Amino acid sequence: MIVLIHKRFLLGSLLVFCCVTGLAAVLYAGLRPACVPAFAAQGADAVTVVIDPGHGGEDGGAVSPDGVMESQINLAVSHRLSDLLRFAGQRTLLIRTEDVSVHTEGDTMRARKVSDIHHRVEIVNATEGAVLLSIHQNSLPSSRVTHGAQVFWNTGEGAETLAGVVQDALNTAINTGNEKLPRKIPATIYLMNHVTVPAILVECGFLSNSTETARLQEPSYQLKLAAAIATGYLRCLAGEEVP
Repeated sequence: MIVLIHKRFLLGSLLVFCCVTGLAAVLYAGLRPACVPAFAAQGADAVTVVIDPGHGGEDGGAVSPDGVMESQINLAVSHRLSDLLRFAGQRTLLIRTEDVSVHTEGDTMRARKVSDIHHRVEIVNATEGAVLLSIHQNSLPSSRVTHGAQVFWNTGEGAETLAGVVQDALNTAINTGNEKLPRKIPATIYLMNHVTVPAILVECGFLSNSTETARLQEPSYQLKLAAAIATGYLRCLAGEEVP
C-alpha cells in the first residue's frame, strides 16, 4: 500500500510539474523535436509510444450535427498527448502531424481509406518496441445525451491492463459521475486487430452531444484529456494496475 501511494504521489507530481512548467508550450506551439525533454528516455531499447490521430484529410471521421469533424479534434489531442509524454521523457511517434490522410495509393476515396488504414498498420508494426495509443471521437445520434471518454484494448500483451489504468485516469479527470468501463475492441476495427503490438483506442467524447462537442473544441479541455491519458500511461509504466 505504501509503495502504491508513493508511486501515485511521484507520478502525480510529475504530471503537475509537466503541466505547469510546459503549459504555454503545449497549448500553443508545443514541444517540437529541437527541444530537450525534462526527463531523458531510458536506453536505446525504450518503448516508442505510437500515437494515432484517427482519420484525416478527406476522411473526417464522425461529424457533429453542426459540422465539427472528428479528425481535427483527434489531431489536437494527439499533439498535446505527444508533447506531454515527450516532456516526461517518453519516445513518441505521431502517425500524422497534419489534417491529412496517410494513404499511399488509391483512385477512389474508398481505396484511399483502405490504403490509409493499411499504411497505419505498417507504420505501427515496423516500429520497434511500440505501444499504440489511437485517439478518436465517438458518436451516437440515437442518444444525444450520451457523453464521456471510454477506452478499448486489443489482444496485445499488457493492453488490457493499460486500458484499465487509462480508463481510471479518465474517469477521475473527465467522467466524474459518469464513470465508464474499458472494453475489448470489436473485431470490426481493422487497425486494432491487425497491429502486432499492445494497443488501446480512446474515444474521447461524443460528437453527437452538442455540449460535449463544444467542450472538445476547447484547447484547455483537449489538454485535460491528453493529461489524463498521459497520466494513465505513466501509471501503467510504473507497474500500477486497477483492481
